[in-house]
Amino acid sequence: MNGKTIAVLENRAADQFANLVRRYGGQPFCAPALAEASDIDAAYISSLLQDWRIHPAKVVIFQTGVGAKALFETTDVLGLTDLLLQLLSESLVVARGPKPTAVLRSRNVRIDLSAKEPYTSAEVLEALASVPLEGERVIVQRYGEPNVELDQRLEARGAAVIEIPTYRWAMPANTQPQVELMDALVGGEIDAVAFTSAVQARNLFAWLNNSSGRNR
Repeated sequence: MNGKTIAVLENRAADQFANLVRRYGGQPFCAPALAEASDIDAAYISSLLQDWRIHPAKVVIFQTGVGAKALFETTDVLGLTDLLLQLLSESLVVARGPKPTAVLRSRNVRIDLSAKEPYTSAEVLEALASVPLEGERVIVQRYGEPNVELDQRLEARGAAVIEIPTYRWAMPANTQPQVELMDALVGGEIDAVAFTSAVQARNLFAWLNNSSGRNR
């Protein structure tokens, strides 16, 4: 990168990404454009588990480690973790990648199917290809927003999809780094901006268009 300045909009893996830029000779400019805000409703989780006990789910899909951890932390507070573990033991448990896998294993949850790399919805659907879903309930642990593609593909196979919201994607509470990024861009101090997800781009432009942001 020959000393070029690269704007890094990553949040959770910001340090790793910045170190990668440095390793290749660049200078990182960190301005996170994504935060994970809690979106889990304890009352909804309690109601869902009671309904789940009456109407068993054929499949439960865990998409992220953060979401899986938030779900168990909520059931811990509610005193319903034993019930959740029992229900999971009676369902087909699918893990989308290593992060939800680690959380599930920490809770001694049996994992029946695991998505292959690169751990996208396509690999989840591939893992479920031989599982009959017509008329079955499928519970999906949601990440920052509904996984429309996954939900629609499951519904097309006859499944009734029930989502568990756990967190939502938002802008970080501190947007000063974005202000500084805009100033640096205007000043020609940034050589490239690295977007590692579509949500980062959407958040950044939404912030720019918001009346509370700075007009550029």
